[in-house]
Amino acid sequence: MDPAAFLSDKPENLETEPTTSNKLLRWAGVLLAGGLILAFSPPEGITSASWRLLAIFVATIIGSILRPIAGGAMVLLGIAAVALSGALPVGQALAGYADPIVWLVLAAFFISRAMIKTGLGRRVALIFIRAIGHHSLGLGYALVATDFVLASVIPSNAARAGGIIFPIAKSLSEAYDSKPGATAKRLGAFLMTMLYQSDVIICATFLTGQASNVLIAKFAQQATGVEIGYGRWFLAGILPALVSLVAVPQMIYRLNAPEVKHTPAAAEFARAELHRMGGMNRQELLLLAVFTLVVLLWSLKGLGFLFSVSSGAGTVGVLTNLARLDYSIPPLVGVCVLLVTGVLEWSDVIGERGAWDVFIWYGGLVRLAGALGETGITTRFAQLAGTLTSGWHWWGALLLLLLVYFYAHYGFASITAHATAMYTPFLLVMLAAGTPTYLAVLSLAYFSNLDASLTHFGTTPAPIYFGAGYVSQRTWWKLGLLASLLTIPIWLVFGLAWWKVLRLW
Repeated sequence: MDPAAFLSDKPENLETEPTTSNKLLRWAGVLLAGGLILAFSPPEGITSASWRLLAIFVATIIGSILRPIAGGAMVLLGIAAVALSGALPVGQALAGYADPIVWLVLAAFFISRAMIKTGLGRRVALIFIRAIGHHSLGLGYALVATDFVLASVIPSNAARAGGIIFPIAKSLSEAYDSKPGATAKRLGAFLMTMLYQSDVIICATFLTGQASNVLIAKFAQQATGVEIGYGRWFLAGILPALVSLVAVPQMIYRLNAPEVKHTPAAAEFARAELHRMGGMNRQELLLLAVFTLVVLLWSLKGLGFLFSVSSGAGTVGVLTNLARLDYSIPPLVGVCVLLVTGVLEWSDVIGERGAWDVFIWYGGLVRLAGALGETGITTRFAQLAGTLTSGWHWWGALLLLLLVYFYAHYGFASITAHATAMYTPFLLVMLAAGTPTYLAVLSLAYFSNLDASLTHFGTTPAPIYFGAGYVSQRTWWKLGLLASLLTIPIWLVFGLAWWKVLRLW
């Protein structure tokens, strides 16, 4: 790599604006999608308001794909439409913007900005380059390994990705002069897609992989009496997970190959740059302290069960209270500290356009998807899927239902919303078809995480990585679909065989 690449500042290209006629065709597709649903009467037991909500949700998703206007604006239109139509009261329509996870995403962008502004991100990037900067795939795997280790104790993929992995990945990309636009494919486009697709696999590996895995385990216990503890979840998932973590990044490396591959001069240049930079300045030290505190608080949250047995005064009581903090609190407090100490200026916060764009569209989609799950429509969808397998051998029923469940995630903006709406109904249909209990419970649990690979809103880290602007929506969705065609066979073949070895069915 040319050392001058670290110092250049090439302009970013913006997405091409569609022509007027093209816009009209896209709007026609959006209106047709919603209109086709409204043309039919709602099924028995589904209210008119819920049916209108479905029509608006589908139109919003289609609009996010066709993009007659920006994705954030389309979601905002969807939120306004559900409020105006009476599908949801206005307070409920806007409730997604009060979701703590949405604010965590926002705070993650601000911390990322601070890492770049202070130079700490550049310093971290140079340290990584010095250590493993000889190959771009090695850079990606170093960050994936970090995510894997953290997932064993931090049950929030948003916290790991948004507060820890993403800022370093973005700094690495910019260190190689890879920015959204003309230089995106130098490194950033590869890293963002590889890290997200790997994170989804890591989410499936641990009970603490992401926050709703505990909820999924609870659903399984309520429906079947089967308890999936931390050890069993990890043991059952580790083999197919490791195979996936080898195969999927290799696929991304070939299909979304970085232009920067071999960088023999990078390590030496990084060493020289670190020497030139000298020791960390006050702002870097403050940011590092905030960064460490945020990670520590998230780790305490992940290990909260160790302190839950005791409360009251003293050290254990303090740890108990800290472990009860919502995941959104540490990064928000961190941002406040950065503002008070002057590491970040208010102009930095309001000028972070990408963060506010993600806040608008992700908060809206989270609410629309959650509200749809509360209507009973998704339960009907699962029951309909069950009728398709009536009389089938359980193998066939399992395969079809898993595929339907997996690709239904195109309509969900979070793993939690999808699992809450559809896990139990699909589990019951599988069991009714004769599927062995553990097979049904585990396959649905892991697929609840893996299916988030499909879209740029599948789970919380998706808008973080996608929102960086390195990858077009079309490319993101294409890679997500291709990744699913790889992970589904891996988890069905290696997973089912491994569970047979473990005598789980």
